Amino acid sequence: MKIGVSSYSFSQLINSGRETQLSIIKIAKEMDFDGIEFTDLNTPDGMTEAEYAQQIREESEKLGLPVIIYTIGANFLDEKGLDAEVERVCRKVDIAKILGAKKLRHDAAWRIPEDKKKFTGFEQILPALIEGCKRVTEYAETQGIETMIENHGFLCQDSARNEKIITGVGNENFGALVDIGNFSCADEENNKAVGIMAPYAKHIHAKDFFIRKDNGFDPGRGFFRSRGGNYLRGTIIGQGDVPVLQCLRLIKESGYDGYVSVEFEGMEPCLDGIAAGKENIEKMLRIF
Repeated sequence: MKIGVSSYSFSQLINSGRETQLSIIKIAKEMDFDGIEFTDLNTPDGMTEAEYAQQIREESEKLGLPVIIYTIGANFLDEKGLDAEVERVCRKVDIAKILGAKKLRHDAAWRIPEDKKKFTGFEQILPALIEGCKRVTEYAETQGIETMIENHGFLCQDSARNEKIITGVGNENFGALVDIGNFSCADEENNKAVGIMAPYAKHIHAKDFFIRKDNGFDPGRGFFRSRGGNYLRGTIIGQGDVPVLQCLRLIKESGYDGYVSVEFEGMEPCLDGIAAGKENIEKMLRIF
């Protein structure tokens, strides 16, 4: 497996204005990553998203660091309607193509709308999510782009719900971005969930969390609550409570041989966190 890095890992530098999505390509190359992925382009004023995507592609090609996937937000339960959201996401497929990426990850939905919450559960919204994902991947396939959803955003975060969407779409062009750490946000055992989702994997995120049970005490700064009320805090891959090695072994045994991207979201200085996480993944992969 090759090791990539998500632009999201550099959020501390990008949000502070010290770096941009364009400038981190050189940093990632110097850190000896095999590829880079981008999350929702921060298009500069005076440029279109397509123009910025082309600029990023040219920089990545110049430095010899391929753009491996474009990851975006999406919500097929949006109040503007399914047709409008499908059209918007299909235009993001076009951006992925400009970037030179062969893959696009989009969300399915983050929450059930307030006006539909009463007596509405996942099974009731599932048909709309399947339809949205199906229509997007059918278009993306004509552009040579594979699409996927991630275990992301509480509502669609656990393996059972991801699997229902993927098998409901039933298209080999569509699958899963399996985030090893994110299953903790739905209070699911990471290795158990990865064992279920690995056969559908089209891309992998390596991530780690400190996990603290809710015993009446809020650990404070940097922690957020899981769907079931536990406290989580992002940290360096291999230093937290997620069984990263076990999950990577399961992914390898499933036959997956694509990219594993470092997605760092800890409080540690991001360059240190990214580098240490990469080193730990390399050590883990050498074990098997």
